[in-house]
Amino acid sequence: MKMDPDDAATRRAARPVICYPTVTLPPVPLEAYRTALADAEIAGRVRIAPREAETFRVPAGAFFRVRSVEGPQVGDLNLWAADDLSERFYSGKTRALHGTHVSTGARLWSCFPHLRPMATIVEDDLDWYGIDSDGGSVHDVIGTRCDPYTAHLLSGRQYHACCHSNLTRALAAHLGCAATEAEPHVHDVLNVFMCTGFTRDTGQYFMKASPVRPGDAITFLAEIDLLGALSACPGGDCGSEHSSDAAPCHPLEVEILRPAPGSLAGWAEPSRNGYDRGHGA
Repeated sequence: MKMDPDDAATRRAARPVICYPTVTLPPVPLEAYRTALADAEIAGRVRIAPREAETFRVPAGAFFRVRSVEGPQVGDLNLWAADDLSERFYSGKTRALHGTHVSTGARLWSCFPHLRPMATIVEDDLDWYGIDSDGGSVHDVIGTRCDPYTAHLLSGRQYHACCHSNLTRALAAHLGCAATEAEPHVHDVLNVFMCTGFTRDTGQYFMKASPVRPGDAITFLAEIDLLGALSACPGGDCGSEHSSDAAPCHPLEVEILRPAPGSLAGWAEPSRNGYDRGHGA
């Protein structure tokens, strides 16, 4: 067995440094957003059946709310710019900027070369949860989504109700194309209501029963015109199995809320990233 070097303790004691300090990001005007949300009117609802997914549209400057309606249920959320599917939610950069789990005031960022806020979390009924004694928290941007490829790798089975396939079918139906054509647009998700973390001994990704209850919701401002897709995960509250036909599953609901005219005075759709894309060439 290889022995630790003499200075192992010193090396491990190196000071952690935050990779991306966010103090220079434009501040989130949460109070203005909340004021506009208070008077917003419901403009539409989409119900997502258990083990299925649906798409929805949200215009820039409107709100959308994901709600638990019948029982504890996790949802996998994809977002695209409504007019350009190549601009999509970038979970990795959102994680680098805001941490492994997101809540009130965090923004969901789009991929390169756009890198701009797509949506801002305005209200979160689970923001009380914080980080528990296992290191778990809610609304993660670390899990990629349950998918048929990993399921086949680990078990050899063919399973089509997983979130990747659900999102693929929903997007294909929206676009009017084959699932194989839609699939490349499906991407790493925001795991809405999912409670996750990493084990402290092995560093493995874990899940535990979601604390969400009927009526709990998370509400976003759409910073740009959005196409969204939400899957009601076949793991239900993800307290037992990741993908399952046996886990109790419940529907989810997406509400689209239209603010009153003038209630977001001063708000403007964010511009795409200003990097000149020269790459030193």
